[in-house]
Amino acid sequence: MKPADTAHSEGPSAFAQAAELELRSVSKLYAGQRQPAIAELSLTVPAGEVCVLVGPSGSGKTTAMRLINRMIALSGGDILIGGRSVLERQPIQLRREIGYVIQQVGLFPHHTVGENIATVPQLLGWPKRHVAQRVHELLALIGLDPDEMSQRYPAQLSGGQRQRVGVARALAADPPLMLMDEPFGAIDPINRARLQDEFLRLQQQVRKTVVFVTHDIDEAIKMGDRIAILREGGVLAQYDTPRQILTRPADQFVAEFVGADRALKRLALTTVAELQLLAPNGAGAGRLDDEDGAVTRETSVRDALAKMLARGGQPLDVIDHHGNVRGQVTLALVEQLLADDHATAAGARR
Repeated sequence: MKPADTAHSEGPSAFAQAAELELRSVSKLYAGQRQPAIAELSLTVPAGEVCVLVGPSGSGKTTAMRLINRMIALSGGDILIGGRSVLERQPIQLRREIGYVIQQVGLFPHHTVGENIATVPQLLGWPKRHVAQRVHELLALIGLDPDEMSQRYPAQLSGGQRQRVGVARALAADPPLMLMDEPFGAIDPINRARLQDEFLRLQQQVRKTVVFVTHDIDEAIKMGDRIAILREGGVLAQYDTPRQILTRPADQFVAEFVGADRALKRLALTTVAELQLLAPNGAGAGRLDDEDGAVTRETSVRDALAKMLARGGQPLDVIDHHGNVRGQVTLALVEQLLADDHATAAGARR
C-alpha cells in the first residue's frame, strides 16, 4: 500500500489494489469498565474478500470496526492494512484512505450527489478532471444516470438511492479497504435485498477488501466470503466461510446463533449446478416452454426446493440460457445433499 502523500497524486487509478487486513490480538477496554469490549481478537481478511462481523448485542462488532480506522484507540494489539500498522498513520489521513458506509448514509444535505461523491478525492488533492471522471464513473457503476443524478440533492433521492450514493462516496478514492456498518439496516426488506444484490454485483467488479457489520445472520451468510461470529465481550467464537459455519459450527453458541434452520440456510449457498443432476426425462433435450417447471444451473438449491414443494414435490427441469433442458433436480437429490452434509459434520465432531 502506497503512502497517502504520493498514492493519489496520479488520480483515480493509483490506489486500486485491495489490501489484506490483519487484526493481531486486538483488545479494547473502556475507562471505568471491568470487562473489555474486545478481547484478544485475531483474524485475517484476505485482499478482495468480504468479512462480516456478526454477534449479539455487546459483542463488540462496531467497536472492532472503529478500531480499524482509529475512530477509537486500541488498548492492546495491532491492526495491519497491507502489512502496515495503522498506528504508523495519522488518523485523519488513514480515514481518507478507508471507505466508510454507515446505516444513516450521512450524505451532506446541502451538497449535490456529485459533490458528495467527490468529497474525499478533493480532500486528497485530485485534479478536477479526475474528480469529475470518477464521479461520472461511479454513478454509472451503481446504476444511476450520471447526467441526471449528479446535480440532485440527497433530499431528492429515495432511501435506496441515497444508500447507493453512500457506497459510491466510500469508493470514490479507490480505497484498499471499506468499512460498512449495518449499511442496509434502515432499508425496507424488498429494497434491502436489492441493495445486497447490487453490492455483491459491484464487489465482483471492484474486488475491495470489506469489513461488514450486521446483526442479521442471514445477511452475513449472503454477503460474506468469511464470517466472524463474536460472543458477548468481543471474544471470537468462530471465523470461517459461511458454508463451514453452517455445516460445522464450532460449538453450541454458534449453532444456536446461526439457528435451527441452518440446513436450509446451507441450501441457499449451493446452486443447482453443484448437484449430480438426473438425466433429462425422455427426449427432454429440446427447448422447454413451461418455465414454471424449470430452473437454471445458477438457481440456489433452496429456491429450487421451494419451487418443487409448491408443485407438490414434482421434479424440476434444469435449463441452460437458451431454454434447453440439461437435467433434472428432485427432492431425493436435495435430501442426499443434506444427508451428506450431516455425515460430514458428524465426522468432524468425532
